Amino acid sequence: MPFIAGRSRPARSLITAASLALLALSGCGARDDAAKSGRRGQQGTPEVGFIVVQPTPVPLITELAGRTNAFATSEVRPQVSGIIRRRFFTEGSYVRKGQPLYQIDPSLYRAAANQASANLASAQANAEAARVKAGRYKPLADQQAVAAQDYTDAAAAARAAGAAVDQNRAALDTARINLKFTTVPAPISGKVGRSLFTEGALVTTNQTDPLAVISSLDPIYVDIQQSSSDLLRLRRALANGGATPASAEVRLKLEDGSDYGFAGTVEFSEAMVDTATGTVTLRARFPNPQQLLLPGMFVRASFAQATDPNAFLIPQPAVTRDAKGNAQVYVVGADNKAVVRPVTATRTVGANWVVTAGLKPGDKVITEGVGKVKAGEPVKPVAAGSPQNLKPRGKDGKQGGTSNGKAG
Repeated sequence: MPFIAGRSRPARSLITAASLALLALSGCGARDDAAKSGRRGQQGTPEVGFIVVQPTPVPLITELAGRTNAFATSEVRPQVSGIIRRRFFTEGSYVRKGQPLYQIDPSLYRAAANQASANLASAQANAEAARVKAGRYKPLADQQAVAAQDYTDAAAAARAAGAAVDQNRAALDTARINLKFTTVPAPISGKVGRSLFTEGALVTTNQTDPLAVISSLDPIYVDIQQSSSDLLRLRRALANGGATPASAEVRLKLEDGSDYGFAGTVEFSEAMVDTATGTVTLRARFPNPQQLLLPGMFVRASFAQATDPNAFLIPQPAVTRDAKGNAQVYVVGADNKAVVRPVTATRTVGANWVVTAGLKPGDKVITEGVGKVKAGEPVKPVAAGSPQNLKPRGKDGKQGGTSNGKAG
């Protein structure tokens, strides 16, 4: 340009010096950017918390549906026919074994007992006369004063009269028993339901409907249904040593979702499979002092049928899922690099997954900072629950130490 070309040598020297200074400043800034970038690369290794896993005995908790059933149920039925004269109980109340519940008209049965008593007295009188007669004939027969056949007939009549006494005594006992049955007692202790027959109703010994039903509710049974396939799987695990039997303490969850306050025990398991449902019935026994459980209620029962001695308890945040939905965890591998480990985790206990396959004793499973971990990349492992390692703030207010870069 004519203007620049016309500049003097000192002016051109000043322009050259300014250009060199700008280049120097640019180079210094580049070194600073490189230093910052290097620091970011060192701070980019994620810090993660890990736990060292060891096998521990874990109960195999089973949760199944069940129905409550009375500990004992008795239908109150008449053992004689007649008209009900009185009812002695209050419907829905607690009755004790042997307590009178109904009174059936006893008139006919009292008369039958009196008649049987009179028949017995008559038979006893006849038996006494026959016994005396036979006793008188015996010495006469020995002296041949009477025919031997006469003594034989008298002795047989005495024995027949004695048998008639026994027969009439049995008839009197029967009449008295029937008279006793006119008072209908409670066969068991428990809570009695509504009366199905009122005063003045005719009842018979062979009627279809009971007079009332008594249920014993403390304790109470819970019948639990378990599929035969699950039971077979459990028995194989016990046989192969993969599990050990556990004490069968049962807990209940009621229909409203609340927990029942008392624990029960498994009494027995049925020895056959229901062909209609493919299930086996297990019966548990529960205390029911407040009679909160009533027969026919639907409940959920949870109990430990066995214990897995070689399971691992892993916090739930540590277990992730791959694209196929399979469970996996990250473990700290060689050179502090994250390694993906597929595991088998099909159930939980509290806040932990129960891992039954895929881990070894002593593995360092990453439980904190899982979202920052990528397979095969380095991590900075610290014990789970440790506080974050933060460097003190520098004079400029920024966290971390001073830069090692030199100004240009």
